[in-house]
Amino acid sequence: MIKPKEFIEEKVQEIKEVDGKAVVGCSGGVDSTVSSVIASKALGDDLLAIYVDTGYMRKNETEEMDSILEEMGVNHKVIDAKEEFYEEMEGVSDPEEKRKIIGNKFIEIFEREAEKFGADYLVQGTIAPDWIESGDENRDTIKSHHNVGGLPEKMGLDLIEPLYDLYKDEVRKVARELGISTAEKQPFPGPGLAIRVIGEATPEKTEIVREACHIVENEIDKAVEEGKMERPWQYFAVLLPVKTVGVQGDKRAYGHTIAIRAVQSSDAMTARFSRIPLDVLDRISTKITNEMKDEVNRVVYDVTNKPPGTIEWE
Repeated sequence: MIKPKEFIEEKVQEIKEVDGKAVVGCSGGVDSTVSSVIASKALGDDLLAIYVDTGYMRKNETEEMDSILEEMGVNHKVIDAKEEFYEEMEGVSDPEEKRKIIGNKFIEIFEREAEKFGADYLVQGTIAPDWIESGDENRDTIKSHHNVGGLPEKMGLDLIEPLYDLYKDEVRKVARELGISTAEKQPFPGPGLAIRVIGEATPEKTEIVREACHIVENEIDKAVEEGKMERPWQYFAVLLPVKTVGVQGDKRAYGHTIAIRAVQSSDAMTARFSRIPLDVLDRISTKITNEMKDEVNRVVYDVTNKPPGTIEWE
């Protein structure tokens, strides 16, 4: 069991020994934010935190992350790269290919910005489940993580990974010690909403799942505040690659299907599906199909544990 204060002091001292400047990829999640703040404490203005808007971020994520990094005193830059990512992802449906394309594009942007900044190092928020699931010569690949399996061989920057041996619950303890306002924020995958669109993650389909995720998150947050349920570890929506027949008024409709996913876990290595009260599921389904009636006409709930499933669908 780690001692957060001692862990922070140890990592700050380690990073202080770095000779040169560094960039850190800050995705908006807890892992990358903690890594950014720790590295900032060690390097000050010799660190540049880069937040890349890939077009696959959650609703309002970019504005919120800009505010958080400003609040924590981290030297940072927000880059709008939506068009670059959409172009690279055109026609891509395979989940592993999506992850690696996004990982490579992240690093390409970091290298570009690092060169401008004069950096020699890349700080990443890699944690233990990332490299365990990405596999190596002794382990099967469950799924590649963009900060592991997606790294190009000749990256051009040396890696610093302060959270490499930690699990998510330990990262949250460190975040609380640092006073980061998003310490309890649910995990968000590196490839973002691209892997919550099953199949090709077009801008149009991404916007559908972005709105659906926003509704799921808001309604579950409201139910937790009302005391109706325990807060899940992770909760979101997935856009399925099927359309089904429905009814709008007295007319036949043909719309997309949204799956709700919510799980309880402590370390992301195993998980059980959350037992969301039926009235909460009803409220989520009704809101999605009412507010997105031109796109979605069916909502289902995923009751798969991990294993055999994974938390994300891709």
